[in-house]
Parts: sequence; C-alpha cells; structure tokens
Amino acid sequence: MNTLKHRFSFLRNHLLSCLMLSLSLTAGFSSQVYAADADWPKKPIVAILTFPAGGSTDVFARAVAAPLGEALGQSVIIENKPGAGGMIGLQAAAKAAPDGYTIHISALTNQTISQALFTNPPADLRKDFAPVAQLGSIPHLLEVNPTVPAKNLTELIAFIKSKNGNFNYASQGNGSLSHLEAILFMQRIGATGTHIPYKGSSFALPDLIAGNTLMMFDSVTASLPHIQSGKLRPIAIAASERTPLMPTVPTLGQDGMKSFDVENLYAVYVPKGTPSYVVARLEREIRKILTNPDFKARMANQGIHPQFENADRLAEITTTEHNKWEKIVKAANVKVD
Repeated sequence: MNTLKHRFSFLRNHLLSCLMLSLSLTAGFSSQVYAADADWPKKPIVAILTFPAGGSTDVFARAVAAPLGEALGQSVIIENKPGAGGMIGLQAAAKAAPDGYTIHISALTNQTISQALFTNPPADLRKDFAPVAQLGSIPHLLEVNPTVPAKNLTELIAFIKSKNGNFNYASQGNGSLSHLEAILFMQRIGATGTHIPYKGSSFALPDLIAGNTLMMFDSVTASLPHIQSGKLRPIAIAASERTPLMPTVPTLGQDGMKSFDVENLYAVYVPKGTPSYVVARLEREIRKILTNPDFKARMANQGIHPQFENADRLAEITTTEHNKWEKIVKAANVKVD
C-alpha cells in the first residue's frame, strides 16, 4: 500500500512539474512575442501600390496609411509602382525583405485578373505573400466624353456599332480590371475598337475628357470630380448596386446587360515570411481604422466602401477571386503579353 501511495505521489508531482514547466514556457514565449510586437516598427514602413498617384487605389491607400502610421508610431510611406497590369509593383513587393517594413496595398481584383491574363506573371498573391486584411471595395462605372451623343446604355451601344470599329477606348492598363471590362463589354455587344492602355486613371482620364478616347471603365472615386464638373458623362455602374453618389445612374444589369457586376476589391498583404506578430498587429490596427464610423463616412463620400476581413478570410477571398477570373478570362479567350 505504501509503495502504491509513493508511486501515486511521485506521478502526481511529476505531472504537476510538467504542467508548471509548460505554463512557464508558454508564458515565456508569449512575453517574447509581445516584446517583439512592442519593438516593431522602429522605422517608417513602405506601402507599395501598383497604380500611380491620383487614382482610386492611391486615394484609398493614403486614406488608410495615415491613421495606420499614427497607430504604429511610424510613417507609412506610399510608393507608387504602376505598369504591366500591376505586375511591376507586385513583383517589387514580393521581392522585398520580409521584415515588416514593406507592405503591399493591393488592388486585389485587378491583380487576380492580371494573374490570369499574363502568360508568365512574375509574382503571385497566393504564393509570394501572406494575407493581412481586406480593406473594402470601390465600384467601377462605364463613362464617356460628353460630346458622345449617348445618354444611356442602349444609345451608347447603337453609337459604338455605327462607328464600325473606328474609335478608341481607354483603360487603366493592359491586364487591368478596366481593360477586361472593356473587352467583355465589346464581346457582349459584338463590336470592336482600338484599345488605348494607360498607367492608371490619372493618365487615362485627361485623354477621355479631351475626346481622344470614346469610353472607359473606371472607378467611381477617380471619375467622380470630373462627372460632377460635367467633363464626363456616366452611362452605367458596373456593380450589383447603384452608388449613393450617383443615384440616378443605373447599373449595367438594370440597363439591360445582365451578369455584368464586379466586386472591385482592395486588400493588404506582406511578403511571405514576414513575422506573424507583424501580420497580427497590422490586422488589428487596420480593423480599428476600417470600423471607425468617421472613417467609413469620409470614404463613402468618395465612393469607397470599407469592409474589413481578417487574414484567414482574405486568404479564402484571394483564392476565390483567382478561380473566378481565371474562368472568365479563359471563357473570353483573352491573353496579354
């Protein structure tokens, strides 16, 4: 009996010792992670964008970067790297050191389209990055120069067909959402034209306003000031719902072109291998920004819809977007090199 008691006592003490050691190690690990979290960042952070200044990506990115820098105690510096349907900036972000001092503010929908369009894309959001948080969406619209004698979609289609292919249409660049929207639109109405690619809205809009191009799919955010001033005319919203900023402008679906609505998403990623505490801190601070009522109201006035999703959910969304646009690009038989 004494032997059994002794063995039981030994086993109990051993288990308690193991438990205490485990708790000690866990506490030590947690304190190390917390210390690392508290120690970062020590210097400014670079946020790489794949579009130039002045466009919707730039506007949204800067709106997030300012309060994010305040929360982190270091500036978040926007670095615009446009071109090649977003592939130049994406590659630069993918090759950056995974040390927490480079983030990628992504025009997610644009980049999943580019991934499907280009034969050998130099980087991949799914393979070369770690997801941080979804930021939200910005609707696109179909717009024309006011000299175009068309006030609605039916009139625009008739006018385009009367041109017999002798017209130019603009886009935000080869492989961009704006480009693919135009291709799909032309296929749907059975027309052709000459595609003029630009390095983003800020370069394309002046030519559209001047009448050098006939039409363009662009973001509400970038085009809104020109529409309000009468320099551009909106035809239809390329989304599932109208925008409160232009309540009289119908969606393409409402105007007769069904199944032509796009969820134009934006998100934040970091180079693969970036420490998990950096991802967690960024996700936490971005959530606070996007759910702030004042921030949401200010963004709504610019046609931007903030919508936070965490890193795990963003990983799912990224895969879904890639699969969706890959099928659309294949069905449309479109390639860009």
